[in-house]
Amino acid sequence: MQGRPQDPASHRRQRVSGKKTMKILVPVKRVVDYNIKVRPKADGTGVETAGLKMSMNPFDEIAVEEALRLREKGAATEVVAVSIGVQQAQDTLRTAMAMGADRAILVLTEESPEPLAVAKILKAIVERETPDLVILGKQAIDDDMNATGQMLAGLLGWPQGTFASKVELADGRAEVAREVDGGTEVVSIALPAIVTADLRLNEPRYASLPNIMKAKKKPLETLQASDLGVDTTRRLTVVSVAEPPARKAGVKVGSVEELVEKLRNEAKVI
Repeated sequence: MQGRPQDPASHRRQRVSGKKTMKILVPVKRVVDYNIKVRPKADGTGVETAGLKMSMNPFDEIAVEEALRLREKGAATEVVAVSIGVQQAQDTLRTAMAMGADRAILVLTEESPEPLAVAKILKAIVERETPDLVILGKQAIDDDMNATGQMLAGLLGWPQGTFASKVELADGRAEVAREVDGGTEVVSIALPAIVTADLRLNEPRYASLPNIMKAKKKPLETLQASDLGVDTTRRLTVVSVAEPPARKAGVKVGSVEELVEKLRNEAKVI
């Protein structure tokens, strides 16, 4: 008698010492540090990054922190960080492991791929790693695309909770609180799922020196994007990059009447 096909989700919840395992995958991106003021290149083809301090995208740092907190609560058993980009992105992954991630995967590309290519690469990693939950930043501060998480959910056919300000896991579901114009919306989604982190989700921890040293010994696997069968050819062309125009100096007015006159006749906003 032939048995029933095994549910693919069962691979995600193997039993180790009588306990169910749950894996969280956290994509992280290497960007110019948020404290650095960026400048366009002289030829206007992009942003100058030579010699600038690079760090983990702040929204992704929040995603790592949330994954670690879920593991500390006992809701997860393994946290895997993944980054896509140049060899130097190893530093970003080491930071994630110094914070507490168990291991990391680096998918090498010659340059930073576009969101659709990133989503396709992450889809391949998800199919390879079979996590129960993917948590990533809602956007990267270098391009502000706010697209990768949604695209990944679409490619996988998974439910998603975006702009999360609170995440709770229970009974194979995730409850995600997200801020909307009218207040707070709470959505309940079945796992496996995609969650994108907002700024109010948590306050990331600092990596201690002992943990930074331990991170050097944690496993970091390196793959090529071509190994995953993903075409990373860019489909968008940057026409030009320039600084915003300088703001004009303000003026002081002597009375409300003068203010109204300037708003009406000079600014023409009333």
